[in-house]
This record gives sequence, C-alpha cells and structure tokens, in this order.
Amino acid sequence: MNRRHFLSAAAPATLATALPRAGAQTPEPAAGARRHPIGVSTYSFWRFKNEEYRPAGKCLELAHELGFDGVELLQMQLPDTSPAALREIKRRAFSLGLPLMGYSTHQGFVSPEASKRTDNILKTTQFLEEAYDLGIPTLRVNTGRWGTSKSFDELMQNRGIEPRLEGFTDDEGFKWVIDCFARLVPEAEKRGVVMGLENHWGLGLTPEGVLRIVDAVRSPWLQVTLDTGNFLEEPYPKLAMLAPRTVLLQAKTYYGGGEWYTLDLDYGAIAEIMRKADYRGWISLEYEGKDPVVPSIKKSLELLRSVF
Repeated sequence: MNRRHFLSAAAPATLATALPRAGAQTPEPAAGARRHPIGVSTYSFWRFKNEEYRPAGKCLELAHELGFDGVELLQMQLPDTSPAALREIKRRAFSLGLPLMGYSTHQGFVSPEASKRTDNILKTTQFLEEAYDLGIPTLRVNTGRWGTSKSFDELMQNRGIEPRLEGFTDDEGFKWVIDCFARLVPEAEKRGVVMGLENHWGLGLTPEGVLRIVDAVRSPWLQVTLDTGNFLEEPYPKLAMLAPRTVLLQAKTYYGGGEWYTLDLDYGAIAEIMRKADYRGWISLEYEGKDPVVPSIKKSLELLRSVF
C-alpha cells in the first residue's frame, strides 16, 4: 500500500475516533474567552517559617501534584543560587512540565547613601542574571522603604505606612528609585527579563507611586507586578489603575485569616478588571492564610480557575 492509499483508507477511522460519540455534551466556550495560566509562588508553601516546604524541589513537586500550570520562585527561598544549582531547578521544573514564570526578589533604593543604592543595583543585576539562568521572563522588584519602622510587624500595624527619614522628602526618595531603575533597564534588556515593580510597601504603597516611577523610566523592561493583597483600602479602583501596565498578577488568599491582615477579595471583580485591561498573562497564587497550607492552596487554585 502506498502512502496516499494508506492515508485515504485510514482517514474515516481516524475521524470516527476523534469525533465525540452521539449524545456527548461538548461545552461551548464563551465568545472571546481564554484560559489564563495559573501558577503558584513557592512563598505560598514556605512563608519564611514552614521549613519543610523551603526546598524548591519539594515546592515544584507539590505544584505539579496540585495541578498548577507553572511556578514563581521566591529568590530568598534558595540557599544556593550558583549557576549549577539554578540549572538543576530549571531541569527539575522542565521534567515536571512546569514553566518557571516569575522570580520574586527584594531590594531597596530608598536611601540617601549612594553606596547603598549602588549595592542594591549590583544585587538586582545579579538577580536578573539568575532569572536569565533559570529561563524566567519576569523579575518582581520593589522600591524599598525608608526603614523607620522597627519591624515588619510594626509596619503592618501601621497599614504599610511609615514616616520618612528625618531631613528627607518623598520627592528625593522617588528620584533615587527612578535613577536606580533607569540604570537597571539596560541590564534587564540585555538578559531579556522584564522587571515588574510591585505595589508593595514604601514608595510603591500607592498606584500613583508605582506609576510615577514606571512612567518616569519609560521602558518596556520596567512594568508592574500587581499584587491583589497590597491595597488595604478600596482595592478595586487602585488595581484598575495598574492593570494596563501589569506583566504578572499575584493573587493573594487568606483562608483561616491572614497573618497580619485579611482581605475579603472579590476575584470575579478582579478578573473583570484584568479582562478590561486586556491582561493576557499569568496568575500567581500567594497564599497567606492560617489554615493548613496544602489544602488551602488547592482550594485557592479552584477559586482562581473558576474566575480566570
């Protein structure tokens, strides 16, 4: 039998196998609907306290078992960031069919000392190199804080607001941050890693603060990582302000109540905000509740799948 004869003979049987049987229900997708890939941050497991969940390999295994589409790595969770160690994480993720889609890092540029700002530029450049080694396309970055709070607990008691360093102004702080990110943009572009400035504490506490920095730098290599849980009052209009610039959406859940605060977030409303902004990218779960970690993360995935 030649190839053409074989294909013509096989086609009817192939089609019969591929078509649904009579009476089978085949759901029709909504017009324009698409499925967002949903990942989980390794932070959701570790949380700076659950040492059994600190190893990245264990988090990858759990993410795979629970059915996530990818993983966001928390840089502080990795005790070894040598190229060999990072490539082993990359290999393990690939073997599980899990893209590494985000790299969450910490830095601080809100300091009057030029040497401290330079140190943080060098540190962030190293994080960009690590993301490049891991094959991760986006790096979560922060502005940093004034450092006038005695502890993170105190900062949270004050709803993320802290006094400025005596003798300095917010305008000076914004200038330091903008200058630092302007110096980092060429490093990000060189490695093909988009920096996403998070609406975190410090000068990134408000959407206006985040946009002031991103708009001043004016580069596609500095955009926004949008955290649903970091606007403690009237979150929805604030999330909408940043949605058009978002490259990664971090979705917080608080089953059993949060460690520092609890937000009753309407993810249906948030999904609609992101849809209107034409956001097409990843959703990354950050679980911060007090209920047991693994069952709550599974429940969170079900919630996010139901709306995204």
